[in-house]
Amino acid sequence: MTQLPVVLDGSSLRVSDVVAVARNGARVTLASEATQRLTRVRAIVDGIVARNEVVYGVTTGFGKLSDVAIPPGRLAELQVNLIRSHSVGVGPRLSDTEVRAIMLLRANVLARGCSGIRASVVELLLAMLNAGITPPIPEQGSVGASGDLAPLSHLALGLIGEGTLLQGGVERPAGDVLREAGLQAITLQPKEGLALVNGTQAHTALAALALHDARVLWRAAHVIGAATLEALLGTPVAFDRRIHEVRGQVGQVRSAALMRELLDESAIRESHRTDDPRVQDAYALRCIPQVHGPVLDALDFVDGVISRELNAATDNPLVFEDGAMLSGGNFHGLSVGMACDFLAIALTTLATISERRIDRLVHPDLNQGLPPFLTRDAGVNSGFMMAQVTAAAVASECKVLSHPATVDTIPTDGGKEDVVPMAMGAAVKLRRIVHNVRAVLAVELLCAMQGIDFRRPLRSSAPVERAHEALRAVVPMLGRDRVLAPDIAAAAALIAGGALDDAVPEAYREARRQAATDAGSQAAHPEGPVS
Repeated sequence: MTQLPVVLDGSSLRVSDVVAVARNGARVTLASEATQRLTRVRAIVDGIVARNEVVYGVTTGFGKLSDVAIPPGRLAELQVNLIRSHSVGVGPRLSDTEVRAIMLLRANVLARGCSGIRASVVELLLAMLNAGITPPIPEQGSVGASGDLAPLSHLALGLIGEGTLLQGGVERPAGDVLREAGLQAITLQPKEGLALVNGTQAHTALAALALHDARVLWRAAHVIGAATLEALLGTPVAFDRRIHEVRGQVGQVRSAALMRELLDESAIRESHRTDDPRVQDAYALRCIPQVHGPVLDALDFVDGVISRELNAATDNPLVFEDGAMLSGGNFHGLSVGMACDFLAIALTTLATISERRIDRLVHPDLNQGLPPFLTRDAGVNSGFMMAQVTAAAVASECKVLSHPATVDTIPTDGGKEDVVPMAMGAAVKLRRIVHNVRAVLAVELLCAMQGIDFRRPLRSSAPVERAHEALRAVVPMLGRDRVLAPDIAAAAALIAGGALDDAVPEAYREARRQAATDAGSQAAHPEGPVS
């Protein structure tokens, strides 16, 4: 199906749009009203320059050098030097997907019309996106204020035809790539260099992609947790609606409802309903809604922060259509940085409870009669013994990474920027935690379905059986020992691709509708929380 283009107007971009453009290659266009607004606001900047008014970053230097007046004849040089001097990133490069997300977000904030930039600059940015042209951007070097200066400067370099650009995986001089694509590098005018680099779009782009992936993980964790409960002959009584409604925590109620849908009409459950001497399951099974539920609450909070930031004016100074140009601090990234830290903590709990469920699946003293380490010939074969070790290692790393980045600050720019949020660091480690949680859930998925295989000929619920079928289409049941790393990778890819959503369409749609209904009363939340 052909994907509709994303139209940028500076006020309606959604997380789903970011995914569509960054990952799926959706085309992007600039709304006509945004073009008109950009033209009007640019005229205000031109008037300020013509009158030689003293305005930060337009007729003065930057940061600690803001008291230095710049002669009219050197204003263009000032903007180019800003881009060159701020391109100081180090470390591994951001992925092409992440760079595309950054480009989209930066174009959208410019389209809002508070940056004083020409429409032609935004149009070049969108033309590069549509042509699959991206700049190489190192991931390290931003403290999150005055925005993501270093990453955005590396982005701006390509726009002015300097440095290199990538297209089709090939990296060449920026000017050559632009010319061959029929595009022309821009010559910066007053304020345009500053407008390109001052903002929160690098860490917000990473956060938006992580948020999307985290929602996929949340849904997958329920499918996999339900499969584990079945393999361990657990009881769904703990998910009874009445238990959760009397507590009243929204995420917990939704989580329990989803678990009930996933476990409905299971023959495995019926096989031990009356003769099981156990009264309660362990917390890792019984308290799934009490753990998974708060993660959804965190996702919904983070969704609100990021959805607002996608359309936020984060430049400095800001230009208003009444003629005012005001200096402030909207570039400060604490809002999204703290949201990333919060989500990192929440997702780490998904990893830790999943690892505990894995341990119960493989532990011969805890797994309700399943073979030791889920292998029939234990001793000669080790089965999933080391897979649990991997899950433990990765879950432990999540705990280390969940220490908040935004509680740190190191003054920069000669003390002018004395309180910074380290938001880019928060976003980068959140991305790592998303990857880790997916790996832990992949191990649990393999173990849970192996356990269900050992419960045959009994069958689980229809949703769990669909998930079992999806896994077995790419990973066969483990008999004799084999290298499990490819199996874990395949299971992780299955989770990342949303295949487990397809396994439980009705439960997923119900949860999605309920979340959208609940979101209706939340102000300034364009996309709304979607479980």
